[in-house]
Amino acid sequence: MSDVRSQPLDARRVLSKVPEVTIFFWIIKVLCTTVGESAADYLNTTLNLGLTGTSVVTGVVLLVALFLQFRADRYAPVRYWVTVALLSVFGTLVTDNLTDHFGVALTTSTIVFSVLLGLTFLGWYLSEGSLSIHSIYTTRREAFYWLAVLFSFALGTATGDLVAENLGFGYSTTALMVAGLIALTALAWRLGLNPILSFWIAYVLTRPLGAAIGDLLAQPDSHGGLGWGTTVTSVVFLAGIGAVIVFLSVTKIDSGIGADPVEEPADTAKGGLLQTVIVLVVVLVVGVVGYNLRVNSLATDATSSSASGSGLGDLSSLKTITQSALDAVAAGNTSAAHKSADDLEREWDLSASQLKPKDGAAWNVIDKKIDTVLSQLRVGHPDAASENQALQNLMASLG
Repeated sequence: MSDVRSQPLDARRVLSKVPEVTIFFWIIKVLCTTVGESAADYLNTTLNLGLTGTSVVTGVVLLVALFLQFRADRYAPVRYWVTVALLSVFGTLVTDNLTDHFGVALTTSTIVFSVLLGLTFLGWYLSEGSLSIHSIYTTRREAFYWLAVLFSFALGTATGDLVAENLGFGYSTTALMVAGLIALTALAWRLGLNPILSFWIAYVLTRPLGAAIGDLLAQPDSHGGLGWGTTVTSVVFLAGIGAVIVFLSVTKIDSGIGADPVEEPADTAKGGLLQTVIVLVVVLVVGVVGYNLRVNSLATDATSSSASGSGLGDLSSLKTITQSALDAVAAGNTSAAHKSADDLEREWDLSASQLKPKDGAAWNVIDKKIDTVLSQLRVGHPDAASENQALQNLMASLG
């Protein structure tokens, strides 16, 4: 018998590179998405690696995980789910980098990642004649599969942040909305919705659900969370992932051992294509109409808020941190200034979902000034005069 690795790459047939879709699949998927949110925040803020440093570190580790996954000849729980968790973190960072470093609006990110995910599925279908997740037994199909996973994470992050922050629904409401959509998808599947279409809809939706859960647990009480922090949240959910992986490794209930690869029947594929078009049209119409109605509502509220003189509302916590930073700079206490920078960034990020919908223009002004403060306080060779000026400018904007 010839070695499978001696065959040409495109012709190589591999065994069960992805798990069977069971209840445990969805449990660990939500756990991984929650870790993706909390771990990205932990590396970025708590360990102070910054978005760029976190992205580089995660990207390198992800490349190693993908290399091992592609080199393997069958599904293994540890290898597969480590890759998924890393893709969750990296997908979050892709969206965060576009938003924070390049100023790309979440609306734009949502559209771009929707198109990229759609093009991935189109290329997958045209080259393979199927989108079945039960027949990932060639290298090319696995490549399409992981590309779709990456874009689904990035899309889920952009959509979740758009709804929770820009549209002002907050994380708890967003979590409930997404959970309702997942339940509706499950019901539609039971009533005849194409299973492949149902799977990918649920796969995208579990990303904002997991992120909302992570934010609710990690946020302090003042922002409606449980105050666990990113460290505890990451550890708890990593422990949960580890426990499920051990269970799956022992029981092998999701390995599909002995099962033949399943190809999607032609009539099912055609029906799925029609259903996909219908679902896309419905999502597009409902999304555009709902988005415009919400934006108009927020604009009306912002106008009323500005007329009453309230603006962004109570910014006392940000003023307190800014004053602490000013005191640290005046005293030449670099470590205290760095801590104030971390506190300021964390408080601003946590406040975004409440403040931005009130007055987007005012929020953007302060956001840019906070970015200037953070860059001045974190520079390798700080200049006290520049730091003080940036902080004074911020304090003036805070009122």
